[in-house]
Amino acid sequence: MPFSVQNVTIGGPELFLIAGPCVIESEEHALFMATSIAAICRQLAVPYIFKASYDKANRTAISSFRGPGLTEGLRILRKVREQVNVPVLTDVHDASQATAAGEVVDVLQIPAFLCRQTDLLIAAARTNRAVNIKKGQFVAPQDMRHAVAKIQESGNPNVSLTERGASFGYHNLVVDMRSLAIMRTYAPVIFDATHSVQLPSQGTQSGGQPEFIPLLSRAAVAAGIDGIFMEVHDNPAAAKSDGTNALPLAHLKPVLEQLLAIRHALATYGRWPSA
Repeated sequence: MPFSVQNVTIGGPELFLIAGPCVIESEEHALFMATSIAAICRQLAVPYIFKASYDKANRTAISSFRGPGLTEGLRILRKVREQVNVPVLTDVHDASQATAAGEVVDVLQIPAFLCRQTDLLIAAARTNRAVNIKKGQFVAPQDMRHAVAKIQESGNPNVSLTERGASFGYHNLVVDMRSLAIMRTYAPVIFDATHSVQLPSQGTQSGGQPEFIPLLSRAAVAAGIDGIFMEVHDNPAAAKSDGTNALPLAHLKPVLEQLLAIRHALATYGRWPSA
């Protein structure tokens, strides 16, 4: 069932983008990234939701940068929302933070490792904000119907699912494009193109293969997804989180142009190709 997040329709005819840096690095950087990505999306007529996390609780090492925290992070996200005039999405790792986050952002995102946590899902649903659930690397796509049901049965129909690959314990993620069609029978589906090329646990931080972002994105759009999720950074080498699998800001426009061309072809010849 399609639903709206401000001016963005989730599950509608238009391909939409969720993008931004992995974590809030500073107010200045968040505003710069949101403004830059929004400008590209306006040029291409792509509906856009800004993404950044106020806290990255799931980091490889205790010394890893986690973000500014709840209070300061939400202040920055509120400023992005108001100043750039775009919807905003952020991760919530703890049920106790859902209400505060829901007062500021438009979409609450459930991290992949927490997609089965009932209390967190219910708390997010009860904010009446849209909820985007990342599919856990350890969860079969068919089983994500239970996560969707937890949101819906808590009185919130506005839920989407995001694919980010499956892990088999070998420090790699593999994307099964069949999962996109399977999960779309439960809710609108988004493809996370940047976490899908992540190489987890490479020493004290994750690695990545960003050269495959365009390839996997094209395949996912051809498979009939509703939206695309990308962590985008103006200087991935200097990013404080997940820079090794981020898409450089300079590459965003040409990648989106390719995806829109594929989307147009689907609209012309049939959006949902049969197997």
